[in-house]
Amino acid sequence: MGTAGSRPFCTHFHHIIFVVYFLAYVDYYTKIREYLQGFLIFNIWLYDLDDINGVCKMRKNQIMIVEDEEKLARTMSDYLRLQGYDILCAADGTEALNLFFQNQKDIDLILLDIMLPGMDGYEVLKEIRKIRDVPVIMMTARASVEDQMNGFERGADDYITKPYTLELVKLHIEALLKRAGKLKNTMEFGNIHVDLAGQRVFWKDTYVETTRKEFELLVYFMEHSDVVLTRNTILDAVWGYDYVGDIRTVDTLVKQLRRKLTDECTYIRSVYGAGYLFGRDAS
Repeated sequence: MGTAGSRPFCTHFHHIIFVVYFLAYVDYYTKIREYLQGFLIFNIWLYDLDDINGVCKMRKNQIMIVEDEEKLARTMSDYLRLQGYDILCAADGTEALNLFFQNQKDIDLILLDIMLPGMDGYEVLKEIRKIRDVPVIMMTARASVEDQMNGFERGADDYITKPYTLELVKLHIEALLKRAGKLKNTMEFGNIHVDLAGQRVFWKDTYVETTRKEFELLVYFMEHSDVVLTRNTILDAVWGYDYVGDIRTVDTLVKQLRRKLTDECTYIRSVYGAGYLFGRDAS
């Protein structure tokens, strides 16, 4: 009877011992995991600072576009992003002021339409000038001398009349940023240095001549490093949504770009069945 009665106690005792050992193991494992996580985070932090081969250093100007015509605003923002600018968009005066108040320390230039719903561009400019002397380019269909003089008198730095070309807007932006001492559009990734304003590419300080599309493709790759990009995604971003050509155009341009950057540059890798990867993992 004693032996039979002792079995439940032994069983419970073994369970208790197991639980004690298990808790000790969990505590030990947790401490080891926390140590490793801290170690990894620290090393990732060091890697981001010190390993220039894996970090895309981007110095970008931020531009706020205030335009109520959705298609025009989207076209302008897509184009300027390809030129290396960081873009904010507002569709009316109230939204523009809210965006400006939230990002006033980062905004380097404003493209401001005059004819906006509700609060017009002149009113927006007046409020902005109370806070900062940020460069402002007025963009409007009002082409009369009186309208232009009115814009300058209210504090505009430049004036572009519609219709206009995107290239013309880009030149006005660059000129105004240079005058204001704010032009800072460069990108670096390992041995690649890109002058976004001048649309020039350097590999190990040696100038690499590229076509406009090759340049735009490289910038797009650098902006999306360590991300697998499909051919359709690249096609839409670099050629535009309305492009109707062959998707293999992407492969041709990538081949040309690889050749110009020489075999030393291994940042661009083909991902079978998917598209392309640009970045540290590709080297």
